[in-house]
Amino acid sequence: MAKPLVIVIEGPTASGKTSLSIELAKKIGGEIICADSMQIYKEMNIGTAKVSKEEMQGIPHYVIDFVNPDERFSVADYKKEAKKAIKQILQKGKIPIIVGGTGLYIDALVYEIEYLEQKTDLVYREQLEKEAGEIGLEELYKRAEQIDAEAAHKISKTDKKRIIRILELYHQTGKTKTELEKESRKNLPEYDYKVFALTWERQTLYKRIDQRVEEMIKQGLVEEVENIWKKYSCFPTAMQALGYKEVVEYLENKITKEEMIEKIKRETRRYAKRQLTWFRKNKQVIWLVGENKQEDNIRTIWEVIKSEEGNKG
Repeated sequence: MAKPLVIVIEGPTASGKTSLSIELAKKIGGEIICADSMQIYKEMNIGTAKVSKEEMQGIPHYVIDFVNPDERFSVADYKKEAKKAIKQILQKGKIPIIVGGTGLYIDALVYEIEYLEQKTDLVYREQLEKEAGEIGLEELYKRAEQIDAEAAHKISKTDKKRIIRILELYHQTGKTKTELEKESRKNLPEYDYKVFALTWERQTLYKRIDQRVEEMIKQGLVEEVENIWKKYSCFPTAMQALGYKEVVEYLENKITKEEMIEKIKRETRRYAKRQLTWFRKNKQVIWLVGENKQEDNIRTIWEVIKSEEGNKG
């Protein structure tokens, strides 16, 4: 029996995933499941480029805007919520469309990865946090690299949360994050995932990113971050979001507004580069050219789906 179809549209930040997915959903009777680790958070709208009600054009969106900024939300939590949404959409006779730029979330579904929920060793985590402040994050990154080079090279050298996670997993299990992930991919995927990714000529993408950052500032990013900062005082996971940590630096008078804007642009460009590297690992990805007309990319997606349906028949 054929597995139900689930479409995936991934791509770097500012690549046009949202508008493409909404137009596709309108044409094929689809509904959208968000795959963005920061758009899950309430109140974080401008800095995450969260789709607005108007932009949704009546297309239902799932796994978005439902977690408080001071709450933790794991990949295992995401997989559970996304699977629940897929079932709901299929029961309505619609096509689920997974859309986002968080490769970890997408891979959890596409490769049916089972994440073991490890109980956090708070004493060890506190020790690592202390070391990050005393000897510097760079030293912790080097340690993570020695333990698990594959996992370390997938993340930024400034991503404290994920650097600590690599060290924590090894400390708790005696196995590397990479080993644990390989062990977790034993189950066959429940659905027929068709994965498409948007790509742009690099300088064009960087220009789009810079324009988006400028627009976010105009829309009130600083005010948004300040409100959340005051309300929650500490939101560790959400603080990893691009744009938010830089604005907090500005609010703490550590950098000027101009430096803040340039830093957000620079870090977002670097993030987009890492996203593309991640997506290129998946050999089943069908690449869509961002510069193409949207209707041409939608036609490509539909032709691939129809062609595969024909082959199965």
